[in-house]
Amino acid sequence: MVMRRLRIPHIIGMILAGVVIGPHAANVLDRDSSFEIFGQVGLYYIMFLAALEMDTRALVKNVGKYLMFGIATFLIPFILAWGASRMFLHYTPQQSLLFSALLSSNTLIAYPIISRYGLGRKKSVSLSVGGSMIALLLSLIIVAGIATSFEDDDVVMAWSLFAIKIIAFGVVMILFVPRLTRVFLRYYSDSVTQFIYVLGIMFLSSALAEVCGIEGVLGAFIAGLIMNRYIPHVSPLMNRIEFVGNALFIPYFLIGVGMLIDIKTMYHGIKTWQIVGIMVIVGTIGKALAAYLTSWVLHMKKNDGTMIFGLTSAHAAGAIAIIMVGMRLETAPGKYLMDNGILNGVVIMILITCIISGMVTESAARRTALEDKREDDSAETTDADDEKILLPVKSEASAEHLLDLGAMMCNHSLNRGLIALNVVYDDADSGVHQREGRIMLERMMKQAAGMDVRIQTQSRLASNVANGIVHAFKEYDASELIVGCNGFESPRANSLGNTLDSLISQLNRQIIITRIFRPLNTIRMIDVVVPQKAEYEQGFYRWAERLARLSENLSCRMTFHCSGRSAQMIANYMAHRHADVTFTIEEFTSSDNIQELNIKEDHLLVLVVARRGTLSYSSHFEKLPTVISQTYPQHSILMLFPDQYGLPIDEITFTAPLAQDEKSGWAILRRFFTKRK
Repeated sequence: MVMRRLRIPHIIGMILAGVVIGPHAANVLDRDSSFEIFGQVGLYYIMFLAALEMDTRALVKNVGKYLMFGIATFLIPFILAWGASRMFLHYTPQQSLLFSALLSSNTLIAYPIISRYGLGRKKSVSLSVGGSMIALLLSLIIVAGIATSFEDDDVVMAWSLFAIKIIAFGVVMILFVPRLTRVFLRYYSDSVTQFIYVLGIMFLSSALAEVCGIEGVLGAFIAGLIMNRYIPHVSPLMNRIEFVGNALFIPYFLIGVGMLIDIKTMYHGIKTWQIVGIMVIVGTIGKALAAYLTSWVLHMKKNDGTMIFGLTSAHAAGAIAIIMVGMRLETAPGKYLMDNGILNGVVIMILITCIISGMVTESAARRTALEDKREDDSAETTDADDEKILLPVKSEASAEHLLDLGAMMCNHSLNRGLIALNVVYDDADSGVHQREGRIMLERMMKQAAGMDVRIQTQSRLASNVANGIVHAFKEYDASELIVGCNGFESPRANSLGNTLDSLISQLNRQIIITRIFRPLNTIRMIDVVVPQKAEYEQGFYRWAERLARLSENLSCRMTFHCSGRSAQMIANYMAHRHADVTFTIEEFTSSDNIQELNIKEDHLLVLVVARRGTLSYSSHFEKLPTVISQTYPQHSILMLFPDQYGLPIDEITFTAPLAQDEKSGWAILRRFFTKRK
């Protein structure tokens, strides 16, 4: 709080607090095993959160850029540190190698600032995180090589065993963990159990990395990359992970770093300050050159380069780990590769670089957030959005899925939230049902609070449930409806049910009917079936935008089954508005044969349909409920009715050109004569 009043990043306040209360100053607290354990967990948490918030699809697309920056942010400081250590400090080649590896690595100590501003998916941030991991890995490989030359006689065997361990670690994490996670999240929905499972995977990955001979932070980072697509950014689980990390473990780590710093070492002579000066100057200049050179080569903004420099300029955990290895390697009886003088210099260097990193990152993050806000404001003035999503809920089984779906589809920058509605049929048991509905709405409010999503709730009585939903839709001036459906076949053949059929006929705004059988975060792909002439409907871009947001939040691919001009317009829209979304387009001209599609049970099938009498309407839409129930009985389905051109509700006149009845008279006559034959 004091740092905020002084306009200084709060992470610096945590580190300075550790200096003040630590054993080398006021001695209020000892740096005992609790600080070591929780501090280590805090470091793992920083790397785990950084990987969770990365855009993994952008990572796959831009892997070459990540490698380029990772090599640059490792190699430039390494070369500068090697020259400085040999020229000014007169180190031996082995000492210079360890010294250079120390300055080539960095710790993302300023990442909590990025999380606070919500910039985790920015290209510059993802580049910084990925490059930091590559630089740390290369540094640790060099340190492992130096340690092997001291401890093992058979260097070839030692390196071969190291390579085998790394390969085995990768196989276990890539092949085993995703499958286990999908099964676990599907069958265990309890929030506490899910949170414990996620922590267990993070600790398991870190422990396996340590066994393989690399730092646990790399294991935590890899665990975060693997769990990324199973923990949506807008979800109660993600909110709990961030809260526990930012409130408990990460402060432990920052305070623990401060407790390492001994102010008395500043008076140990000119040698310590010479080491500190070379470390700070060489390390900072090297990281700055790598950051700004990469941003220039990739045609990024100057502020992006500043962001990259701020995130990658701090040295903390990696530097401590490397210096501790050097202090264990004995070069002669009683002499070690690194001594206490270098350790003191490293500790002071950590304090200075953390301050530089925190202040630079805070400044760059603030400027980036302001730029994004201006772009959002400009977009709103040129393209007004009337988005208000109404969620009619009837049962607790569908309430959670509806809220998850609404939160992933809505535009959070508008900050309009969601509207949850429970309509109770007005009969003798209405009082009981209304109390049950209010309890259900309260639970939805708690769930929304866990996601940091605003929500309004309303419970109302109605003599007709469909009319009650329509009236609420008008009162809230809603833009669309997301409603649950237990099954797609009612006692009446080819019908969705009286309530849903009535909603479709009375509302000309977008309606999404859902049947969800598995948690959304276990969905592996979204298959979208688009009818011919869908591009002529008024709501074409609205549903495309909602599905793109859903794909982004679930970090899964989309496949559009369509043809002709629809395919071209979808491709153009996704390329311009959602370039990071991975999608493919498959030629599919006959959308009445959806049973021919190879849709797996862990895919989400989205059917874009239309109301009777509209441009993209086809008679086979009437048979969809039966086709779905027979062909895809266990699949999660979204049936999407787009916005249509038409008159507002209750303004139907005798001049209306097309009827909106559920069944046309011609269809009834045709079916009658067909049966007679």
